[in-house]
Amino acid sequence: MSVRYQISGSTAAEISASVEAGIRADTLPAGAALPAVRALAGDLGISPATVARAYQDLRQRGLIVTAGRAGTRVRPRPPVTGPRSALRPPAAPGALDLSSGGPDGRLLPPIAPHLAALAARADPPIGYAEAAVLPPLADAARERLAADGVPATALTLTGGALDGIERLLAAHLRAGDPVGVEDPGWPNLLDLVAALGLRPVAVPVDDDGPTEAGVRAALTAGIRALIVTSRAQNPTGAAISAARATTLRTLLAGQPHLLLIEDDHAAELAAVPLHPLVGITPAWAFVRSTSKPFGPDLRLAVLSGDEATVGRVAGRMRLGTGWISTVLQELVLRLWRDRSTSELLDRARTDYDGRRQALLAALSAHGVTGHGRTGINVWVPVPDETRAVTSLRDAGYAVSPGALHRLDSPPGIRITVSRLDPARIGSLAAAVARAVGPATPDTFKM
Repeated sequence: MSVRYQISGSTAAEISASVEAGIRADTLPAGAALPAVRALAGDLGISPATVARAYQDLRQRGLIVTAGRAGTRVRPRPPVTGPRSALRPPAAPGALDLSSGGPDGRLLPPIAPHLAALAARADPPIGYAEAAVLPPLADAARERLAADGVPATALTLTGGALDGIERLLAAHLRAGDPVGVEDPGWPNLLDLVAALGLRPVAVPVDDDGPTEAGVRAALTAGIRALIVTSRAQNPTGAAISAARATTLRTLLAGQPHLLLIEDDHAAELAAVPLHPLVGITPAWAFVRSTSKPFGPDLRLAVLSGDEATVGRVAGRMRLGTGWISTVLQELVLRLWRDRSTSELLDRARTDYDGRRQALLAALSAHGVTGHGRTGINVWVPVPDETRAVTSLRDAGYAVSPGALHRLDSPPGIRITVSRLDPARIGSLAAAVARAVGPATPDTFKM
């Protein structure tokens, strides 16, 4: 994408501010190409070093990215908003949107009865002095984590998984520090790492989670933190197997200065056992949110970790947002304790697994390789993302381009199955086969 936007300024700060203003106004939209350093310097009549400093500032703040021969471009989701910004562009009219990565709203537990019960209580509202992690919720969270083999002596709450990860990174790292991230991985996390001014180090993923070779290489590169997904990895559906967990725990045990962060966002929706890595390094955290099983609008995540790490997160939160709403805490506790909610989660887990496995089988019947051991996404390696996304769009399906998820890994597309009608799986698989082409080598394995 190339746009005509007149960048102005005579200093690095002015040029940086001009580019940011263009992004906010959407006159420099996501993916827009920026002029080469020397070309812009010539246009503005200033030193190339001044433009280079401006671009460096914009890169460190996560607004732009340099992509080799593709030049310098605005990031897909830069960390600024404007009056016309949207959370996610809508799919084409009439298309089935399989790009969201979110759960099926029809399978989320109802919260209205629980809210009504909370509203009917006669207890006085909790004030500033009393606000904290509610002891009954903390006890229930520890019990649930312990059942999965996760230590939970020190525990706090954050406003969702990404909020917890951001607080963890801010508590331990500084701008410029290298961070190991899964590749392909979660776009929101990749954008967050960029916005914090941290340096992502790609860790390849296969069906069993982060590869031993990838983690070893990242450690050699000097990463200060490693972020891994326990199960239902986004976008590949990978889950850390027992054998891989043993291998990685042995590898990580000799890393006294590494912050290990484990994200178990699938939680109750995961159909495979948890094989945690956390607890093997002195600094660690395990984050489990309520969004996928109970609803994206329930912005609550349980964060357990070593005492120092949890203390840093909780202490910093106390100085800012203060606490997670105790009304929200009580709502989540009621959902955890509700038998009908548990039954609905069992149904959702079975439903998602059925859709995902049916799509993988249909793709295989067409000679197309897909990946998705767990969760609500299927990752399909493709030779050409643009061709695949465009072809599927023309066939009436919106999917997520792999470029949003990738650093160094080969091309692919992500298909979210949560809204996929089983009756349309066959036609979707046929459309994917046409979009991918006659041959689809498995480029996911590295």
